[in-house]
Amino acid sequence: MREEIEDYVRSLGLDAYLVGGAVRDELLGLESADADFLVPGVDISQLRQALSKHGRVEDLVVAGREVGMRLHPREPAVGRLARAGIEFAPPRAERSTGPGRHDFEIVADPSISVEDDMRRRDFTINAMARRLETGELVDPLGGRRDLEAGVLRTVSPQSFREDPLRLVRALRFVSQLGFEPDEELLRQMREEAPAVRLVSGERIGGGVAADGRGELSKLLLGELPARALRLARDTGVLVELLPEFRRAIGFDQESRYHDLTVDEHTFAVVQAAADAGFTLEVRLAALFHDLGKPFVAWRGRDGRLHYYAKAGVSERGHDQVGAELADGALRRLRYPNALRVRVVRIVRRHMFKVRPGDDDRQARRFLRKHGAELAFQLLDHKQADLSGKRGSAGEPPPFEELGALAAFRATVVREEHSPHRIADLAVDGSDLIELGFSPGPRLGQTLEELLDVVVDEPGLNTRAHLLDLARRKL
Repeated sequence: MREEIEDYVRSLGLDAYLVGGAVRDELLGLESADADFLVPGVDISQLRQALSKHGRVEDLVVAGREVGMRLHPREPAVGRLARAGIEFAPPRAERSTGPGRHDFEIVADPSISVEDDMRRRDFTINAMARRLETGELVDPLGGRRDLEAGVLRTVSPQSFREDPLRLVRALRFVSQLGFEPDEELLRQMREEAPAVRLVSGERIGGGVAADGRGELSKLLLGELPARALRLARDTGVLVELLPEFRRAIGFDQESRYHDLTVDEHTFAVVQAAADAGFTLEVRLAALFHDLGKPFVAWRGRDGRLHYYAKAGVSERGHDQVGAELADGALRRLRYPNALRVRVVRIVRRHMFKVRPGDDDRQARRFLRKHGAELAFQLLDHKQADLSGKRGSAGEPPPFEELGALAAFRATVVREEHSPHRIADLAVDGSDLIELGFSPGPRLGQTLEELLDVVVDEPGLNTRAHLLDLARRKL
């Protein structure tokens, strides 16, 4: 797709350069959704004039300053390839106007070279450009060398200070690309970690990117999230980004079921969810699921710590507190409401038990309680949770429990098409009204009672039988 867009850009008569992540991914042999172009030798007005005859043009604005254009091509075929438009910008510089992180101005200047534009970027691996006309690679900071070595370096000592979001972006590249930060980058991360609190929630979590996902989501969706999260913890970025982690770091669970601290277990569960290819909701739930433990821990007669609610000891279990922590964090990071609600439900309900020999009826009840989509996400989370667990003597994951979970999942899959929702009943509310029920809570309660009967015995889901049962409740 990008090649076709590049061919189109060449046809515009501009001396354009492909820049940023697209060049990085191309050199790594990866597909890239990015296709941003730099056009030297023109200013904003000249760029607008050159592009406007080819389609609709929108201004690109950063920090209140116009920095480029987004072209929505008139040609239908190209428009379908680039539905969000194609971004063009003249070279620019960000010049300090004072001591604060907001004290700078963005200057688009046709006299700025491509090389100098590269020097204002975040990491050397993103500070490369390829000239469309000749294929020449512009690489003033050794980005290609760092790509080949798997090293992540900032372009300057001020990189994180200029934009603290880059702290999370660095972690994202560790997770996505497996790159090793150099010592100077680590020093800068430790020094600038508190600045991540200044970044808006949308940029970190909820997403202002074209794909609707912020840097934390991209980190969790990478192949090595545990590695990135450990780096975040060790540099101090994690507790600044997610203060909900503060009590969890180094917290000894003192349990016969765990030999890992809460943070290390959390990282292992997130990694297990990534290894299995589970959804973002499941990975976010993995991130928060046990963070309530330090808040509710109480010591039992066995001398060990426990984390469930018990009268006179702890009013709430760790699952409830973890759900509250997840809810607060996801609100702060401006995640979409539907995703936030789903993650909170997974965390709140993640302590369900699976026992060897759980039968079809238990599977239908599980589906009845949670609904199919949440039910399978709970099973996914449980699989990751068990995979990230080791006993107090350092044993491997509990394979027996994982086996029982796999058997139960197979049963749930088999029973997914059995009746477990009100909509699956052979009767509905209008049928009960014809019997003599009045619209209201009693009618709804009766439908729920009928569903309980049908979930336990699917063969009873006939119109005649259910109407007979309902008639007895009048």
